This record gives sequence, structure tokens and C-alpha cells, in this order.
Amino acid sequence: MHEIRKRVQVHIPFRLLKERHLDMFIEEGLNPEIGFNHETFGLYGISDFRRVADALLKAGLTVTFHAPFLDLRPGALDPKIRQVTRDRLQQVFDLVPLFHPRTVVCHPSFDKRYYMTAEKLWLENSIDTWRHFLDPAEKFDTRIALENVYENDPSTLVALLEALPSERVCFCFDTGHFNVFADTPLDSWMEGLAGRLGQVHLHDNRGDIDAHLPPGDGNFPVRVFFAHLARRNLEPILTIEAHSEKDLWQALKNIESMAILKAAPRSAGIERMSP
Repeated sequence: MHEIRKRVQVHIPFRLLKERHLDMFIEEGLNPEIGFNHETFGLYGISDFRRVADALLKAGLTVTFHAPFLDLRPGALDPKIRQVTRDRLQQVFDLVPLFHPRTVVCHPSFDKRYYMTAEKLWLENSIDTWRHFLDPAEKFDTRIALENVYENDPSTLVALLEALPSERVCFCFDTGHFNVFADTPLDSWMEGLAGRLGQVHLHDNRGDIDAHLPPGDGNFPVRVFFAHLARRNLEPILTIEAHSEKDLWQALKNIESMAILKAAPRSAGIERMSP
């Protein structure tokens, strides 16, 4: 399991990383995917972020970011809502020079039920929002990884990604979100988006709620998915999203027992030890 830990990023909220788990991450050699939300920027200042970043980099750990997403609308029709969204995302990109994350995972937040009849305008607004962050991504050699949530098919994400440069913007495929919200088969998602796949959030559920179970404890076709990656010779960053420390260790055990990393990404991560 030690070898698997070296190949994974563990997503954890910044608050929990700083206040409770930083020493454990360093001692266990767990590479964090650091989650940020609105509370993070109210509670902590630049000196707090710098101390954590310095400790992680000194330990030789790699980092990915997960940007805030609740209440944010990168493709909002209202320009004031888009500006608030951009301002919040900018707070995350301002930390990139400290942590040097490999990726910044963000949510496009398209919901067909919400943007019914406004898909074209949503797409235009979304493209404008993400283009704003291309220069800082290039300057600090990171990539924006756009993650699926409520999309029931890959078409809107395909259109968005095609409008943005592949060297700076990639797709983050969330297996749990797919399992609950998608109504098109996995093959369609891979055909449409495999060419832009740069990251995977790996967790499981039984198709009813976004339960964030360890991979293999639900009904997402884990082995079939990794066979897709192997056939295409893909090596995205892998993020395993656990909501508790217990599920973290179980996820690692399941990965080991399924032997899926033999043909899997070189690096991985575990998101959210708390909601």
C-alpha cells in the first residue's frame, strides 16, 4: 500500500489539513488535493497558506487544488453573478505561486434544468470566465481541470473544452457524479472526452445519491473504466474522494486489491474528508 500512497493525491479541505492532518500527510507521504471554500478565505490569511505550502513542498509532496464551487456560476447569465464567481476563483489562483499545484479543479456548473433554452449563452459566458484564468495558469505551469457534476451527457463539456486550449484546460472526470447524474453510457463520455482527460476523481455510490463510497463499494464499473484508460494509454492524475479517514484507508485497500493501478495513472488524489 505504501507504493499506492506515493501515487495518490489526497483531497482534504484546507482547514482540516492545517488544523488537524498536516503532520499525518507528511509522515504518511500523502499528496494532498487541497479543497477551498468561502470559509477558507474568511478564516485564513496569506501567512497561514504560506506555512502549509512551505511544509508540503519541503516534504517533497505534490499538490492539486479544488476550487470553491457552492453557489458559484461561471456561466451565469447575470454579469454580476459571474463577477462574484470570478472574484472567488481568483482567490484560489492567487495561491498558485505558493503551492505550485499540478491542477486547479473547477466546476463549470452546467445544469440542463437550470439553463434550459439558454445553453448557448451559458457556453459563451463560461468560455469568457475560464479564459480569464489562462494567463496565470500558463505563468505558473498549472492546468485548469473542469469537472462534471450534474451534466447528464458530455456534450456541453465537449463544447466548452473545444473552445479552450488543451495545454492549459483539461477534463476532470468524476466517477461518482457520473454514476448518479449521467444518463448516457460511459462509452459515450470516453469517446467524447478521453482526449482531454487530465484528472479523475474516483469514488463510488449505488446510483442513487452522491455517497462518496470507496471505489468498489458501490456499482460504478471501476475495472471497466480503468480498462478504457489502459486501451487509450491515458495517465490522468487520479483523485479518490473520501469523506472520512476510515474511507480513505479503505479506498487505498480497495485499489490495492483490485490492482487497477497496474495500468492506471501515475498520480492520484483523495478528496474531502468532510462534506
